Amino acid sequence: MVGPVRDRLEQSIHEVGDENGWQSMQLAIQPDHVQLCMRSTPSTLPSDMPRLLTGRSAHDLREEFPPLCTLPSLGTRSLFLSTAGTVSQEIIQRYSERQAKT
Repeated sequence: MVGPVRDRLEQSIHEVGDENGWQSMQLAIQPDHVQLCMRSTPSTLPSDMPRLLTGRSAHDLREEFPPLCTLPSLGTRSLFLSTAGTVSQEIIQRYSERQAKT
């Protein structure tokens, strides 16, 4: 995901977050994957976050970039989902930065 597709994906992620009262702490969009650290409300199920984010972003991207409609999927079913608990924002940021270099 690069160029205008990347920009629209970022916008879509922030829109979904704003609508649900979530705060984006760290976002790294790579050409082949996305890393996102987001603070949610206590009532949000962690499993709802990727479902809402990917569903909305896929819809938005396919609507604005018709060539993406020829792809069977814009993502995979694999994801890593974790709660941060007592992990500091600094540790999360360092992890994201290391991942961006690979």
